[in-house]
Amino acid sequence: MQMCTSCGREVEPDFRFYPDCGTALRRKIVEYFAGSKELGDGWLRVSYYLTQPQHARFSFWRSDRAEAVTSLPPQEAQRLADFLQGIARHQAGEGLGDSVRRGARALGSAVGDLGR
Repeated sequence: MQMCTSCGREVEPDFRFYPDCGTALRRKIVEYFAGSKELGDGWLRVSYYLTQPQHARFSFWRSDRAEAVTSLPPQEAQRLADFLQGIARHQAGEGLGDSVRRGARALGSAVGDLGR
């Protein structure tokens, strides 16, 4: 069991955030994604760093070696998430025009955030 650094209560090690107070229990959150077997791809490791500077780091792996790595600031990571959600909505039957308009609004918002 680990202890919450904010409230001092015990919490299961599988938790990423303490369920009662919402404190981040890890310095980064990591998720793995399988590549396309048909295309012979490896896999993707996405790490989101909760400490400063906050960023999402993408590592592209084959076998036991990272072949490429890049990081996105939070605004760009959100823009990527919006882009992928727009595609998922389109595939689920939402009109393409709605997806494009929503993506354009998200892009405009991201660009506006960068200028602040």
